Amino acid sequence: MKIYDETLKMNRSLAGTFAGLRDVVPDDAADLPETAVKLYVETAGAVRLMPLDGTGPITVQLPDFSELPLNVSRVYASGTTAAGIKAFVI
Repeated sequence: MKIYDETLKMNRSLAGTFAGLRDVVPDDAADLPETAVKLYVETAGAVRLMPLDGTGPITVQLPDFSELPLNVSRVYASGTTAAGIKAFVI
């Protein structure tokens, strides 16, 4: 079964599956090519990001091998120390 996600303006599966996993190259000037529905971090550190709702850049500290279930439009290079960042996309 699918539901319409008003935030992403697209249908999403209730099963919680993803279309893909993309490497993230942090960039201060450009959004991610595809909106991330969550991020995965291999190596602990800070991740400075812009939530999809555009409320302003925030920085979160994440441990090794963790997931951040937040819709993200940008991951900034400045302020990001975590490594091995992946974006779950639909």
